[in-house]
Amino acid sequence: MQKIKPRTLSGFMELLPSEQVSFDTMVQRLRNSFSLFGFTPLDTPLMESAEILLAKGGGETEKQIYKLQKGETDLALRFELTTSLAKYATLHYNDLTFPFRRYEIGKVYRGERAQRGRFREFYQADIDIIGDGSLDTLNEAEVPSIIYKALISLGLQKFNIRISNRKILGSFFEILGAGDKSTEIMRAVDKLDKMGPEKLSKVLSEDLNLKDNQITEIINFVTNEGDPFETLEKYKNKNETFDQGTDELQTLKTHLSNFGVPETHYKIDLSLARGLDYYTGTVYEVYLTDHPEVGSIGGGGRYDNLAEYFTERKMPGVGITIGLTRLFYILQEQKLLNEKFYTPPADALIIPMTDDLSHAVKLATKMREEGIKAQIYTENKKFKVKISYADKLKIPFVVFLGEDEINKGTITVKELTTGNQTTASPDMLIKGILEKLKKLNQNPPIHP
Repeated sequence: MQKIKPRTLSGFMELLPSEQVSFDTMVQRLRNSFSLFGFTPLDTPLMESAEILLAKGGGETEKQIYKLQKGETDLALRFELTTSLAKYATLHYNDLTFPFRRYEIGKVYRGERAQRGRFREFYQADIDIIGDGSLDTLNEAEVPSIIYKALISLGLQKFNIRISNRKILGSFFEILGAGDKSTEIMRAVDKLDKMGPEKLSKVLSEDLNLKDNQITEIINFVTNEGDPFETLEKYKNKNETFDQGTDELQTLKTHLSNFGVPETHYKIDLSLARGLDYYTGTVYEVYLTDHPEVGSIGGGGRYDNLAEYFTERKMPGVGITIGLTRLFYILQEQKLLNEKFYTPPADALIIPMTDDLSHAVKLATKMREEGIKAQIYTENKKFKVKISYADKLKIPFVVFLGEDEINKGTITVKELTTGNQTTASPDMLIKGILEKLKKLNQNPPIHP
């Protein structure tokens, strides 16, 4: 029989066991962080009716989505989590309590060209707060504070959350007399990081035919390195929407301090213009400050009507997404994942020294009942191989159970990190293992 060469599709990531454990630990810490703020978990289907997923689609979405067909039904794999949330909130409206706060961590699929750090199948972590008719702006300050706490819980220190308000840029262009080209200008400004001020000026001049004085004001506005509110003050009382966006941004900044987000970890960035046809107010982008070359690892913002394609009800919301697969890939590539982030598959490896395995089974059962992850090594291998097995998997404790231990009602425990070995009653040593495990599992960081 001809053998098939095993391969993983381009743009799909498979991890080794130790890497998968680290990834799962990262996910669990995010779950803990989101739960701390009162968010409830949600798990929506990977597959939906194509009609649902393409409700607000078209363009690039139509090109990137994976479509399937079963019988006469057109199906598709979700390409993000927000559309599924909109469907869910509409479908279960009468069963939900608003504001509805949910988090979801799951896979999404995009049929785009796979490249460094970008995948076709990847995990996203979303948090959203959905209102019924209205939603207080305080929520817009809470969202970046949640992301701040979540990333800190992963051991990350060098990151920055860029914040702005969509109302400001659009109305600023109106003040300059270029409101009819607002969308095109915003698309150009959104690429400022990639093209730089000089190239942006050229695009505004040659492609959009803006006047020199308009271009100068736009460049000064979006590249401002001083106090952004001093810049905003210059245009006060010239446009109602501009003033509203400025007030919302100022309120958000005040609340961020109260939420405990230090100024070192966020920046008011007037050039931020993500989600041109989606976000209606506050917008966010998250960057690793030491690695600007990788771009954003997450983003989000305020939207006034989450489910407009499914219902007449007004359901405003605010949320943010972290690209987990991308973040993990970056941390892994930059060697920011240290060994302390790895959790061994077992706390203790029981090595029976007799042919009768019943005593080892009973001991493993007792240890598991006490909350210790216990594994029995039953293979007929040399003693050195058995110890090496525990060492390679970084299992901290090895338990020996030979005839002497069985006859005396004791066990022998060796701590591999120190080499210390103790023989005593099972109850005493199980208690000792639990105490040491408690010290070992104090949420170790990814990196210093």
